Amino acid sequence: MSSKKWLAAAAALLACGTLLLAGCGGGDKKAADGKKGVSGNVMVYTSMYPDIVNSMCKPKVQKAFPDLKVSWFQGGTEKIKTKIAGEVKANKISDDVLMVADPSYYIYLKEKGLLLDSKSPETKHHIMEVDKDGAWAAVRVCNMIIAYNKDKLKPEDVPTSWQDLTNPKYKGRIAMPNPLLSGTAYVAVGTLADKFGWEYFDALKANGLRVEEGNSAIQNKLLTGEYMAAIILEENILKLQQTKKEPLEVVYPKEGCILISSPIGIFKATKNPEGAKALTDWWLSKEGQAAVTAGWMHSVRDDVEKPKGAKYSLKELLKNALKVDWEKLTRDESKIKEEFRSRVMDA
Repeated sequence: MSSKKWLAAAAALLACGTLLLAGCGGGDKKAADGKKGVSGNVMVYTSMYPDIVNSMCKPKVQKAFPDLKVSWFQGGTEKIKTKIAGEVKANKISDDVLMVADPSYYIYLKEKGLLLDSKSPETKHHIMEVDKDGAWAAVRVCNMIIAYNKDKLKPEDVPTSWQDLTNPKYKGRIAMPNPLLSGTAYVAVGTLADKFGWEYFDALKANGLRVEEGNSAIQNKLLTGEYMAAIILEENILKLQQTKKEPLEVVYPKEGCILISSPIGIFKATKNPEGAKALTDWWLSKEGQAAVTAGWMHSVRDDVEKPKGAKYSLKELLKNALKVDWEKLTRDESKIKEEFRSRVMDA
Protein backbone atom coordinates (compact mmCIF):
# COMPACT_ATOMS: atom_id res chain seq x y z
CA MET A 1 0.00 0.00 0.00
CA SER A 2 1.39 3.41 -0.95
CA SER A 3 1.70 6.21 1.60
CA LYS A 4 -1.17 8.08 -0.04
CA LYS A 5 -3.39 5.00 -0.02
CA TRP A 6 -2.50 4.36 3.60
CA LEU A 7 -3.36 7.96 4.41
CA ALA A 8 -6.78 7.47 2.90
CA ALA A 9 -7.25 4.24 4.84
CA ALA A 10 -5.97 5.80 8.00
CA ALA A 11 -8.34 8.70 7.62
CA ALA A 12 -11.20 6.22 7.62
CA LEU A 13 -9.80 3.91 10.24
CA LEU A 14 -8.62 6.62 12.59
CA ALA A 15 -11.72 8.68 12.16
CA CYS A 16 -13.48 7.99 15.40
CA GLY A 17 -14.01 9.49 17.58
CA THR A 18 2.10 7.68 25.92
CA LEU A 19 3.18 3.95 24.93
CA LEU A 20 1.40 3.26 28.24
CA LEU A 21 2.42 -0.02 29.76
CA ALA A 22 1.43 -2.01 32.77
CA GLY A 23 1.49 -5.72 33.58
CA CYS A 24 2.37 -7.90 30.60
CA GLY A 25 0.56 -10.99 29.45
CA GLY A 26 2.08 -14.39 29.08
CA GLY A 27 2.81 -14.35 25.34
CA ASP A 28 3.39 -17.44 23.23
CA LYS A 29 6.40 -19.68 22.79
CA LYS A 30 7.28 -18.24 19.41
CA ALA A 31 7.49 -14.73 20.85
CA ALA A 32 9.60 -15.97 23.75
CA ASP A 33 11.98 -17.81 21.43
CA GLY A 34 12.55 -14.61 19.47
CA LYS A 35 14.13 -12.95 22.49
CA LYS A 36 16.95 -15.45 22.82
CA GLY A 37 20.38 -14.19 21.96
CA VAL A 38 19.38 -10.51 21.65
CA SER A 39 22.01 -8.30 23.26
CA GLY A 40 23.71 -4.92 23.03
CA ASN A 41 22.20 -1.47 23.62
CA VAL A 42 18.93 0.01 22.41
CA MET A 43 17.74 3.58 23.05
CA VAL A 44 13.99 4.26 23.07
CA TYR A 45 12.48 7.74 22.69
CA THR A 46 8.86 7.71 23.86
CA SER A 47 6.00 9.99 24.85
CA MET A 48 4.54 7.53 27.36
CA TYR A 49 4.23 8.85 30.89
CA PRO A 50 7.36 8.88 33.09
CA ASP A 51 5.73 6.93 35.94
CA ILE A 52 4.88 4.15 33.50
CA VAL A 53 8.40 4.17 32.04
CA ASN A 54 10.07 3.95 35.45
CA SER A 55 7.76 1.65 37.36
CA MET A 56 6.49 -0.65 34.63
CA CYS A 57 8.26 -0.35 31.30
CA LYS A 58 11.81 -0.75 32.46
CA PRO A 59 11.29 -3.89 34.58
CA LYS A 60 8.96 -5.58 32.06
CA VAL A 61 11.28 -5.04 29.12
CA GLN A 62 14.29 -6.08 31.16
CA LYS A 63 12.52 -9.31 32.07
CA ALA A 64 11.63 -9.94 28.43
CA PHE A 65 15.15 -9.15 27.19
CA PRO A 66 17.63 -9.96 29.98
CA ASP A 67 20.69 -9.53 27.74
CA LEU A 68 19.52 -6.33 26.03
CA LYS A 69 20.32 -3.00 27.68
CA VAL A 70 17.39 -0.70 26.95
CA SER A 71 17.67 3.01 27.77
CA TRP A 72 14.71 5.39 27.76
CA PHE A 73 14.22 9.07 26.95
CA GLN A 74 10.76 10.27 27.91
CA GLY A 75 9.12 13.50 26.84
CA GLY A 76 6.10 14.96 25.11
CA THR A 77 5.86 14.32 21.39
CA GLU A 78 6.86 17.88 20.51
CA LYS A 79 9.85 17.78 22.88
CA ILE A 80 11.05 14.56 21.27
CA LYS A 81 10.60 15.95 17.76
CA THR A 82 12.71 18.97 18.69
CA LYS A 83 15.41 16.71 20.14
CA ILE A 84 15.48 14.54 17.03
CA ALA A 85 15.62 17.59 14.76
CA GLY A 86 18.79 18.68 16.54
CA GLU A 87 20.31 15.22 16.24
CA VAL A 88 19.50 15.03 12.54
CA LYS A 89 21.08 18.43 11.96
CA ALA A 90 24.21 17.29 13.79
CA ASN A 91 24.16 14.00 11.87
CA LYS A 92 24.21 12.14 15.18
CA ILE A 93 20.94 10.33 15.85
CA SER A 94 21.05 8.67 19.27
CA ASP A 95 17.60 7.08 19.12
CA ASP A 96 17.05 3.52 17.92
CA VAL A 97 13.32 2.92 18.50
CA LEU A 98 10.75 5.73 18.35
CA MET A 99 7.28 5.59 19.94
CA VAL A 100 5.33 8.87 19.86
CA ALA A 101 1.64 9.63 19.26
CA ASP A 102 1.73 11.38 15.90
CA PRO A 103 1.59 9.22 12.73
CA SER A 104 2.18 12.27 10.55
CA TYR A 105 5.67 12.56 12.03
CA TYR A 106 6.55 9.05 10.90
CA ILE A 107 5.39 9.90 7.39
CA TYR A 108 7.74 12.89 7.49
CA LEU A 109 10.67 10.81 8.78
CA LYS A 110 10.14 8.18 6.10
CA GLU A 111 10.03 10.84 3.39
CA LYS A 112 13.40 12.07 4.69
CA GLY A 113 14.82 8.55 4.44
CA LEU A 114 15.49 8.28 8.18
CA LEU A 115 13.53 5.13 9.05
CA LEU A 116 14.60 1.52 8.64
CA ASP A 117 12.33 -0.75 6.61
CA SER A 118 11.55 -3.74 8.82
CA LYS A 119 8.40 -5.74 8.24
CA SER A 120 7.26 -7.43 11.44
CA PRO A 121 5.47 -10.79 11.17
CA GLU A 122 3.23 -9.63 14.02
CA THR A 123 1.43 -7.10 11.81
CA LYS A 124 -0.68 -9.86 10.26
CA HIS A 125 -2.96 -9.39 13.27
CA HIS A 126 -3.21 -5.60 12.87
CA ILE A 127 -6.53 -3.81 12.70
CA MET A 128 -4.74 -0.57 11.90
CA GLU A 129 -2.67 -0.04 8.79
CA VAL A 130 1.11 -0.30 8.65
CA ASP A 131 3.64 1.21 6.27
CA LYS A 132 3.91 -0.87 3.11
CA ASP A 133 7.72 -0.99 3.42
CA GLY A 134 7.74 -1.69 7.15
CA ALA A 135 9.11 1.72 8.15
CA TRP A 136 6.55 1.94 10.95
CA ALA A 137 3.49 0.20 12.36
CA ALA A 138 0.80 1.33 14.75
CA VAL A 139 1.55 0.01 18.23
CA ARG A 140 -1.26 1.57 20.28
CA VAL A 141 -4.33 3.73 19.75
CA CYS A 142 -5.19 6.78 21.83
CA ASN A 143 -8.80 7.93 22.03
CA MET A 144 -9.55 11.64 22.50
CA ILE A 145 -12.85 12.09 24.30
CA ILE A 146 -14.71 14.47 26.65
CA ALA A 147 -14.57 13.85 30.39
CA TYR A 148 -16.56 15.12 33.35
CA ASN A 149 -17.03 14.52 37.08
CA LYS A 150 -20.28 12.66 37.75
CA ASP A 151 -20.31 13.97 41.33
CA LYS A 152 -20.18 17.57 40.15
CA LEU A 153 -22.58 17.60 37.19
CA LYS A 154 -26.29 16.98 37.01
CA PRO A 155 -27.29 14.46 34.31
CA GLU A 156 -28.88 17.20 32.22
CA ASP A 157 -25.59 19.15 32.26
CA VAL A 158 -23.42 16.33 30.91
CA PRO A 159 -22.11 17.26 27.41
CA THR A 160 -22.82 14.69 24.72
CA SER A 161 -21.06 16.28 21.75
CA TRP A 162 -18.05 18.38 20.77
CA GLN A 163 -20.42 21.22 19.94
CA ASP A 164 -21.88 21.15 23.45
CA LEU A 165 -18.63 22.61 24.78
CA THR A 166 -19.54 25.93 23.17
CA ASN A 167 -22.71 26.15 25.32
CA PRO A 168 -22.59 29.20 27.64
CA LYS A 169 -23.42 27.04 30.67
CA TYR A 170 -19.82 25.75 30.53
CA LYS A 171 -18.31 29.23 30.19
CA GLY A 172 -14.88 29.46 31.83
CA ARG A 173 -15.03 25.84 32.97
CA ILE A 174 -13.73 23.84 29.99
CA ALA A 175 -10.17 22.81 29.17
CA MET A 176 -7.90 20.87 26.83
CA PRO A 177 -4.16 19.97 26.63
CA ASN A 178 -1.75 22.25 24.80
CA PRO A 179 -1.40 21.15 21.13
CA LEU A 180 1.93 22.95 20.92
CA LEU A 181 3.31 20.43 23.42
CA SER A 182 1.15 17.34 22.96
CA GLY A 183 1.06 15.28 19.78
CA THR A 184 -2.39 13.84 20.53
CA ALA A 185 -3.78 17.31 21.29
CA TYR A 186 -2.33 18.58 18.01
CA VAL A 187 -4.10 15.82 16.07
CA ALA A 188 -7.33 16.62 17.92
CA VAL A 189 -7.08 20.32 17.04
CA GLY A 190 -6.43 19.63 13.36
CA THR A 191 -9.28 17.11 13.21
CA LEU A 192 -11.82 19.31 14.99
CA ALA A 193 -10.86 22.28 12.81
CA ASP A 194 -11.43 20.17 9.71
CA LYS A 195 -14.78 18.96 11.01
CA PHE A 196 -16.24 22.23 12.32
CA GLY A 197 -13.98 24.95 10.91
CA TRP A 198 -11.66 27.23 12.88
CA GLU A 199 -14.76 29.09 14.01
CA TYR A 200 -15.26 26.20 16.44
CA PHE A 201 -12.12 27.25 18.32
CA ASP A 202 -13.23 30.88 18.20
CA ALA A 203 -16.41 29.76 19.94
CA LEU A 204 -14.45 27.72 22.50
CA LYS A 205 -12.19 30.69 23.18
CA ALA A 206 -15.23 32.95 23.64
CA ASN A 207 -16.61 30.35 26.03
CA GLY A 208 -13.50 30.54 28.20
CA LEU A 209 -11.54 27.49 27.04
CA ARG A 210 -8.44 26.95 29.18
CA VAL A 211 -5.32 25.36 27.67
CA GLU A 212 -3.33 23.33 30.20
CA GLU A 213 0.26 22.18 29.80
CA GLY A 214 -0.54 18.61 30.80
CA ASN A 215 -3.29 16.16 31.65
CA SER A 216 -2.61 16.14 35.40
CA ALA A 217 -3.84 19.71 35.85
CA ILE A 218 -6.97 18.94 33.84
CA GLN A 219 -7.71 15.80 35.85
CA ASN A 220 -7.25 17.57 39.17
CA LYS A 221 -9.50 20.46 38.21
CA LEU A 222 -12.20 18.08 37.00
CA LEU A 223 -12.03 16.42 40.40
CA THR A 224 -12.33 19.70 42.30
CA GLY A 225 -15.13 20.91 40.04
CA GLU A 226 -13.19 23.88 38.66
CA TYR A 227 -13.75 22.38 35.21
CA MET A 228 -17.15 21.03 34.23
CA ALA A 229 -15.82 19.23 31.17
CA ALA A 230 -12.54 18.71 29.34
CA ILE A 231 -11.08 17.36 26.12
CA ILE A 232 -8.69 14.64 27.22
CA LEU A 233 -7.51 11.11 26.43
CA GLU A 234 -9.71 8.20 27.42
CA GLU A 235 -6.75 6.39 29.00
CA ASN A 236 -6.25 9.12 31.60
CA ILE A 237 -9.83 8.82 32.79
CA LEU A 238 -9.92 5.01 32.75
CA LYS A 239 -6.73 4.88 34.79
CA LEU A 240 -8.20 7.14 37.48
CA GLN A 241 -11.44 5.15 37.49
CA GLN A 242 -9.68 1.81 37.88
CA THR A 243 -6.80 2.70 40.19
CA LYS A 244 -8.14 5.59 42.30
CA LYS A 245 -11.89 4.95 42.04
CA GLU A 246 -12.33 8.60 41.08
CA PRO A 247 -15.79 9.74 39.88
CA LEU A 248 -14.62 10.84 36.43
CA GLU A 249 -16.58 9.62 33.43
CA VAL A 250 -15.97 9.33 29.68
CA VAL A 251 -18.24 10.88 27.06
CA TYR A 252 -17.96 9.40 23.58
CA PRO A 253 -19.10 12.45 21.53
CA LYS A 254 -22.01 11.71 19.22
CA GLU A 255 -20.16 13.19 16.21
CA GLY A 256 -17.37 10.63 16.82
CA CYS A 257 -14.23 10.30 18.90
CA ILE A 258 -10.75 11.07 17.60
CA LEU A 259 -8.60 7.95 17.35
CA ILE A 260 -4.88 8.63 17.24
CA SER A 261 -2.61 5.80 16.21
CA SER A 262 0.80 5.83 17.88
CA PRO A 263 3.36 4.05 15.69
CA ILE A 264 6.66 2.38 16.44
CA GLY A 265 9.62 2.73 14.10
CA ILE A 266 13.37 2.14 13.94
CA PHE A 267 15.89 4.75 12.86
CA LYS A 268 18.10 3.72 9.96
CA ALA A 269 21.07 5.06 11.94
CA THR A 270 20.65 2.40 14.67
CA LYS A 271 23.85 0.59 15.62
CA ASN A 272 21.86 -2.41 16.85
CA PRO A 273 19.23 -3.25 14.21
CA GLU A 274 18.68 -6.78 15.50
CA GLY A 275 18.03 -5.59 19.04
CA ALA A 276 15.75 -2.81 17.81
CA LYS A 277 13.81 -5.23 15.57
CA ALA A 278 13.39 -7.74 18.39
CA LEU A 279 12.08 -5.06 20.74
CA THR A 280 9.71 -3.74 18.07
CA ASP A 281 8.38 -7.22 17.30
CA TRP A 282 7.76 -7.78 21.00
CA TRP A 283 5.65 -4.62 21.33
CA LEU A 284 3.60 -5.70 18.33
CA SER A 285 3.15 -9.25 19.66
CA LYS A 286 0.17 -10.38 21.70
CA GLU A 287 2.34 -10.21 24.80
CA GLY A 288 3.39 -6.64 24.19
CA GLN A 289 -0.12 -5.58 23.23
CA ALA A 290 -1.47 -7.01 26.48
CA ALA A 291 0.82 -4.49 28.15
CA VAL A 292 -0.72 -1.71 26.06
CA THR A 293 -4.29 -2.52 27.08
CA ALA A 294 -3.25 -2.98 30.70
CA GLY A 295 -2.19 0.67 30.43
CA TRP A 296 -5.75 1.58 29.29
CA MET A 297 -4.80 2.01 25.65
CA HIS A 298 -6.48 0.26 22.72
CA SER A 299 -4.54 -2.57 21.10
CA VAL A 300 -3.87 -2.53 17.37
CA ARG A 301 -4.42 -6.31 17.17
CA ASP A 302 -7.57 -8.29 16.47
CA ASP A 303 -6.83 -10.86 19.19
CA VAL A 304 -6.42 -8.60 22.24
CA GLU A 305 -9.31 -7.38 24.42
CA LYS A 306 -10.24 -3.72 24.93
CA PRO A 307 -8.75 -1.90 27.93
CA LYS A 308 -10.49 -2.42 31.26
CA GLY A 309 -13.25 0.10 31.82
CA ALA A 310 -13.61 1.12 28.17
CA LYS A 311 -17.19 1.06 26.93
CA TYR A 312 -16.29 0.30 23.35
CA SER A 313 -13.69 -1.80 21.56
CA LEU A 314 -11.51 -0.31 18.83
CA LYS A 315 -13.60 -2.01 16.15
CA GLU A 316 -16.73 -0.41 17.57
CA LEU A 317 -15.11 3.01 17.86
CA LEU A 318 -13.98 2.88 14.25
CA LYS A 319 -17.58 2.67 13.05
CA ASN A 320 -18.38 6.22 14.14
CA ALA A 321 -15.49 8.29 13.08
CA LEU A 322 -14.14 11.79 12.74
CA LYS A 323 -11.89 12.01 9.70
CA VAL A 324 -8.20 12.46 10.47
CA ASP A 325 -6.28 13.94 7.53
CA TRP A 326 -2.75 12.72 8.25
CA GLU A 327 -1.37 14.14 5.00
CA LYS A 328 -2.60 17.61 5.96
CA LEU A 329 -1.31 17.24 9.52
CA THR A 330 2.12 16.39 8.10
CA ARG A 331 2.16 19.15 5.50
CA ASP A 332 0.58 22.00 7.48
CA GLU A 333 1.84 21.47 11.02
CA SER A 334 3.29 24.96 11.47
CA LYS A 335 0.22 26.59 9.97
CA ILE A 336 -2.22 24.61 12.13
CA LYS A 337 -0.31 25.34 15.32
CA GLU A 338 -0.03 29.03 14.53
CA GLU A 339 -3.74 29.18 13.77
CA PHE A 340 -4.52 27.68 17.17
CA ARG A 341 -2.01 29.91 18.95
CA SER A 342 -3.36 33.10 17.42
CA ARG A 343 -7.03 32.21 17.84
CA VAL A 344 -6.96 30.60 21.28
CA MET A 345 -3.78 31.34 23.18
CA ASP A 346 -2.75 34.83 22.05
CA ALA A 347 -6.16 36.42 21.60
